This record gives sequence, C-alpha cells and structure tokens, in this order.
Amino acid sequence: MQTTAVILHGARELGLESLGLTAPGPEDLVVEVEHSGISTGTEKLFWSGTMPPFPGMGYPLVPGYEAAGRVVEAGAGTGFGVGETVFVPGANCFAGNVKGLFGGASRHLVTKAQRVARIDPGMGAEGALLALAATARHALAGFNTALPDLIVGHGTLGRLLARLTLAAGGKPPTVWEVNPERRSGATGYAVIAPEDDPRRDYRSIYDASGAKGLLDQLIMRLAKGGEVVLAGFYTEPVAFAFPPAFMKEARFRIASEWAPEDLVATRALIESGALSLAGLITHTRPVIDAAGAYQTAFTDPACLKMILDWSAHA
Repeated sequence: MQTTAVILHGARELGLESLGLTAPGPEDLVVEVEHSGISTGTEKLFWSGTMPPFPGMGYPLVPGYEAAGRVVEAGAGTGFGVGETVFVPGANCFAGNVKGLFGGASRHLVTKAQRVARIDPGMGAEGALLALAATARHALAGFNTALPDLIVGHGTLGRLLARLTLAAGGKPPTVWEVNPERRSGATGYAVIAPEDDPRRDYRSIYDASGAKGLLDQLIMRLAKGGEVVLAGFYTEPVAFAFPPAFMKEARFRIASEWAPEDLVATRALIESGALSLAGLITHTRPVIDAAGAYQTAFTDPACLKMILDWSAHA
C-alpha cells in the first residue's frame, strides 16, 4: 500500500512524498484522511529545529496528531464498518526509516481500531480538533485540580480552556493576551492585556502560552497558596525566583497531553452542545500547499488553527 504524506527531513525541509504503509491486520483500520491539523506547539518545534531531545523523535518525520477521515478498510476484529467517520491521533504505520511517532499528516493511515474515536460526519474539519480539545480537558480534569480564574494566552488552547471552564459551570475566567489581534472571539469571558489587569489574588492560573520567563510575573499575581498550571510546551528550562514563590506558598503543576478518557469525555461535551469548536479554525489550505500552510501556521499571528484539506488529493 502507498500513500502521500507530509515529510519533515529537517528544520524547514518540508514537502509531500509517496510512502509505503504497513499491511493492516485484523485489529486495524485503514483511514482515508480528509482533514489534518497543524499544531503550533510540538510541530512548530520540529519545523523550526528547536525541539529538545525527546525519546523516539527525529527526522525524517511525518508530523501531525490531529486527523479526521473515513474508514476505507476495517479488520474483522475492529467493530468498525467501512464509511464511518473517525478521529485518528496520528499513526506509526510508515515503511522504511520514516518516524511516525506523530504520523497524522497523511492521506491514508493504518491504525489499531482501539486508538481512534468515532465522530459525527457533520463535524467536517472541526473533527481534527478533538485531540487539542481533549488536551485542554486533561489540564482541567486531573487529580486535585481547580478551574482557572486566569488563563494566559488566547490562542486555540487558551480559548478551549475558557470554553471548558464555562461548560463545567465555573465562573468566567480572565484571559490575558498580549497580541491585540487575538483579543477578539471571546464569548462569556473577558480578554485583556496583562498590564490592564490589577488583580493579585488569582487562585488558579493556567499558562497556555508556553512563553519563556513568565513564571515570576504569574507568581506575583497569585493569592497565597495559589497554583500555576503549565499547560504549554517549554523548550527552555522553567525557572523562577524562590523568595516570592516562598511568600505566596505557590504550587506548580504540569499538564501533559490527553488520555483516552479525556477523548471520550470531550467528544460527549461536543455532541451534547456543551462545548463548541466554532471559530477556532481560521485557515484551511489544500494539502498540495503544505509547505506554505506550515509557514503561515507558525509565522502569522492571525492564524489560530491551520487545517490541511486532503479531500481533493488522490
């Protein structure tokens, strides 16, 4: 089996290539991808060459862990049928030395059925956002967590955190955003510049920006005993001055990627109407323009979420 996939051979060395696929077994699905998302977190780090060493990663790489498409082959033991619409969180299914630890930016994927999630065909391109929404839910729903009253960053992850906070019945959070272009699009909560916020009593601050050198500023905004949740991805050592954190008795928590139960819970929220994904996709490009799409996704501040459209590609 052959497919077309996005390949990163190194920093900014990106293009489309034909790749071999591993043969599917009785527990596997073959999915024809219609839409895949570009992550401005980990994928940007690979594209720019700034990803710190991480087990199992390297070049050449098929990026992407946000893919939605249609089942075109279903093994006898999968419980799926041909034609069902599914979300696939990437796949390691490529022949040769291509690394597929992510592996979602491909026209066809071979994956274990237990890794995918059925989604409503009517979701269209928004179906590719399920993993990012589940990652936001994971940050909120971990052990001994509190809903945020301050969110830093009004990108896609920050917006999802705010929407999920409201869906959980929490008070509307304040959101900080330094880029004036990204302060629009909020419903039910306020988005302001950090310098316009006088508060110094936040109990729970979620950083969705991944910006370096921010912790000292956030610690000063905490109430005593408050918590800072690191929900972004940080390429440099995370450090802070100890005396202010000591005085605040500050707590710190790192939120990792979603778990399977987050995917299930998030899908239920979307299907019930409690969580909307509307307005998060700002750019869509045909996959033939993948190089330009990645450039825009990582360099244009107006781009919240870029989606690659595979539907016209053979």
